[in-house]
Amino acid sequence: MVPTLSQPASSPGDDARSFSSGNRPTTPPIELAELHRIHCGRLHRFFARHGARQDAADLVQESFARLAGARAKRGAAIERPEAYLSTIASNLLRDRARIALSRSLARHIPIDEIPLAGHDPIAALEARDQIERLQASLARLSPKTRSIFLAHRRDGMTYKDIANQTGLSVKAVEQRMSKAIAHIDRVLRHG
Repeated sequence: MVPTLSQPASSPGDDARSFSSGNRPTTPPIELAELHRIHCGRLHRFFARHGARQDAADLVQESFARLAGARAKRGAAIERPEAYLSTIASNLLRDRARIALSRSLARHIPIDEIPLAGHDPIAALEARDQIERLQASLARLSPKTRSIFLAHRRDGMTYKDIANQTGLSVKAVEQRMSKAIAHIDRVLRHG
């Protein structure tokens, strides 16, 4: 029987539920419940820090179950149960990542196997309409504001480069960009 964390600990002499805390023969073995009390919070934080916040309590329980199982298999006290618990926790996270990767790869569909959507005439009409509205809104901007907007959005120029080219301050370029964006946004939203 593998001891669970909800079972009360028995006397320190109960060899089935006790673990050694070091190499000193005079130190009595530490009970599973005492190890849980000491290391539960540390393990919970470890799992939460490494992306398993929602499953941290389950992983802590699994860590102690594996520790108890290892103790039962060995038939002898584990000399450094703290280090053993840390190794178990790291292995649990590694196993979890490997499983997540295999599930992800199993769901992966190569791009050439995805069926292409047919020509959607309604979507094409909507896209054409939006382009026409964008062109009309650009035409309503002042020539200077339009050239600043296009230099930044189409040509990828920085505000500083546009300011140097136009002779305006960077602040003036920012204001004209804000004006252009607000105008285009209004036109595209309201037609």
